[in-house]
Amino acid sequence: MNVTAAVVRGKSMPFAVEELELDDLRPGEVRVRMVATGVCHTDAIVRDQVYPTPLPAVLGHEGAGVVEAVGSAVTSVAPGDHVVLSAASCGVCAQCLSGKPMYCENAYDQCFGGRRPDGTTALSSNGEAVSSHFFGQSSFATYANVVERSVVKVPRDAPLEKLGPLGCGLQTGAGAVLNELRPEAGTSLVVFGAGAVGSAAVMAAKVAGCTTVVAVDLHDSRLELARRIGATHTINSGSTDVVSELKKITGGKGVDFVVDTTAVPGLLTQALDALAIRGTIVLVGAAAAGTTVPFEIGESLLKGWTFKTVIEGSSVPQVFIPHLVELWQQGRFPFDELVRTYEFEAINEAFADSADGTTIKPVVVF
Repeated sequence: MNVTAAVVRGKSMPFAVEELELDDLRPGEVRVRMVATGVCHTDAIVRDQVYPTPLPAVLGHEGAGVVEAVGSAVTSVAPGDHVVLSAASCGVCAQCLSGKPMYCENAYDQCFGGRRPDGTTALSSNGEAVSSHFFGQSSFATYANVVERSVVKVPRDAPLEKLGPLGCGLQTGAGAVLNELRPEAGTSLVVFGAGAVGSAAVMAAKVAGCTTVVAVDLHDSRLELARRIGATHTINSGSTDVVSELKKITGGKGVDFVVDTTAVPGLLTQALDALAIRGTIVLVGAAAAGTTVPFEIGESLLKGWTFKTVIEGSSVPQVFIPHLVELWQQGRFPFDELVRTYEFEAINEAFADSADGTTIKPVVVF
């Protein structure tokens, strides 16, 4: 069938809205009619070839839509189901089989390879192969053939035009707190970067019962929103000494938990300086391969601190995303306050607004 898709044809080029051909479903795939899809920083760095998915490609990995058809081997969804799309995993490696699909041993090929395991691509343009199955989905298109392990069934009364970001960015921030850190009630947590991922971490910290929740960012508008959704304190890192302010907020103790969404080495160094004894730093931001951070290991040995890298909130999407939807329905995870919608033809505007901080979480609607 023919579909309309946003195609990246060269490094750092704008998205071009084109007509493409979508091939037939494979046994383990689900055809989804897209209602909306989030715009994520990962799409931008792949467009710019920081992660080299073969071009031309259709990106997009925060899809939400309605199941149109299923392959012969699919059992988890049926036509008419409402779904959110998340990251792909192989399902057969040791990590997947032990309940940790976000650390799939074949994750790079599954999410960034641009091809099925047999080397085929679902999308083409007049015989030219176009990379598909980005994160198992390639949701910057009106329809997609999606691997079953990327598909998460959600309630029909939840608004699909807003749910897409749960598939990656919001899952990442919330899961880093609720699945990985699991802070005790009454503890302190600071989030570096109050974008979509960081905002999700702020909301999750409130859900977990953290009594000191600090958001750090350069944009005052983001910090104002962070206070509305759960932050007890905010710091503008462009005008304030972050470490001294965090020490002041915590009475000199330092913070128990840090979620860094920026992957800026200097900020990670500050995070260590502000960390409490037995504190934990979680990095969820994506940096270019080879990026390093210098950590002091003399005096800091006495802290017994922990540094972790976390992918997609260490979640099982089919379990965790429905939990987030339920929290939203109860008014405890107000992620819709982050969302601004854009028509599909304005996808490049959505990326620009995300890059300059105008919009925290752009969502393209079809």
